Amino acid sequence: MTVLNFIVLLPILNAIAIACGAPARKSALLSAWTQLALTIVAMCGYRGGFAYGSTWAVAPEWGLNLTFGADGLALVMLLLTAIVTVAAVWVTPKIEKRENLFYACVLLISGGAAGAFASVDMFFFYAFHELALIPTFLLIGIWGQGERQVAAWKITIYLAVGSMILLVGLAKLYLAFPEGARTFDMIEMTKARHLIPAAEQGGIYIWLLVGFGVLISLFPFHSWAAPAYAAAPTPAAMLHAGVLKKFGLYGLIRIAVPLLPEGAKVWMNLLLVLLVANILYIGLVTIAQKKLDWMLGYSSVMHMGYIFLGIAAGNAIGITGASLLMLGHGLSIAALFAMCGYLRQTSPSLAFTSLGGIAKKAPFLGYAFGMAAFASIGLPGFANFASEAMVFFGAFKAGPAATLDFSSIQLATVCGLWGVVISAVYMLRAYRQIFQGEPQANVAAFKDPSCSIKWSVILLLAALMVGGLWPKSMLNFIQPSVEALIGK
Repeated sequence: MTVLNFIVLLPILNAIAIACGAPARKSALLSAWTQLALTIVAMCGYRGGFAYGSTWAVAPEWGLNLTFGADGLALVMLLLTAIVTVAAVWVTPKIEKRENLFYACVLLISGGAAGAFASVDMFFFYAFHELALIPTFLLIGIWGQGERQVAAWKITIYLAVGSMILLVGLAKLYLAFPEGARTFDMIEMTKARHLIPAAEQGGIYIWLLVGFGVLISLFPFHSWAAPAYAAAPTPAAMLHAGVLKKFGLYGLIRIAVPLLPEGAKVWMNLLLVLLVANILYIGLVTIAQKKLDWMLGYSSVMHMGYIFLGIAAGNAIGITGASLLMLGHGLSIAALFAMCGYLRQTSPSLAFTSLGGIAKKAPFLGYAFGMAAFASIGLPGFANFASEAMVFFGAFKAGPAATLDFSSIQLATVCGLWGVVISAVYMLRAYRQIFQGEPQANVAAFKDPSCSIKWSVILLLAALMVGGLWPKSMLNFIQPSVEALIGK
């Protein structure tokens, strides 16, 4: 047993214990903090390559082994999972019905995400993600608000279809290797990537792009995200938007980028069109929103376009920036949803017209929301700024340097830069309407949140600032792993 085994299995075992009657909130908090502590220990002891490996034979005759191992990129994603899990459990209000099942579902999402990031075996990489999806549907359908049943069914159908398409793509990838070289071990697959015929890569890549794209909310497969996050209970929105949605992006970096470089070239222009639509079209849709929860939901969809742009660059600086942006976006959107959840508890409506002047009643909330909004916009000092800068530089570098004619990816980068302006418009407008001006009558009794919510938001903002003021702390883990993946 290695520390990685405990990081993955601890939340799953605690979820089972809570479902069987263990004290719900205390057990969940202890599990979340222990998971975070173990992740920090693993990062402090990391010395490069794939570390903390362990293998349990499941079906040796088929080559199926539950194999864990983590490089620097996986450890950063495990850190994101652990931090957001602590915050999500910490901000959870009093649960009136089926409290034990609620906390068990929250921990299963965390354990499933951790298992996916830590899995070296492609089959279990997929299986752990599916494990995390099931409690997501339950949390929305049972404890959600508004049209929760509609939202739960919509996200279920979309993500189930996306998962099936992804499964076909992974199967086609497995079969693309010569018979004697077939394996589910992603490390061995990367070493043998030269065995995949270039002519077959385009046909495999499109299956992975669409499958992962649906899970990530790539345009035009995005319509499930905003209603699901608006209906979801706060911890579910934090964990899915902040962590679980990164599974598809991580999968593209871990599988599609190193194994299917020729396939990526075939579909490059299509991907660029879709990611620009994520940034510009969804950005304009976000500006049009009149309620905070829907605005944050569409904002999360929009920012996926930047990460896709870094992945499309195909070079070390772009993919490293995309990986760091996964961390920055996960932390910032989790903080925003945490505060949105508190506003939902204390205000009769999240419509901008029903709010106003809250900063005078709740100064901490006004300050913290402003910080998280600035991080989401990409203000210097936060991890989002450092990562978005790397994405733009990497994407522009991917085009030709010795000509005045822009390539398609350089044009997409120029278009993507306008997304920074769009995000500033909708975030600053929302902040002004919610927190500035004179307090509305229905927020007259408003006050700052409890210490548990305050400290969870502080934890997320502190991690964002560490990644922004000292990005090397994360880049030292990410960059060598990315360079190893792309063979640089």
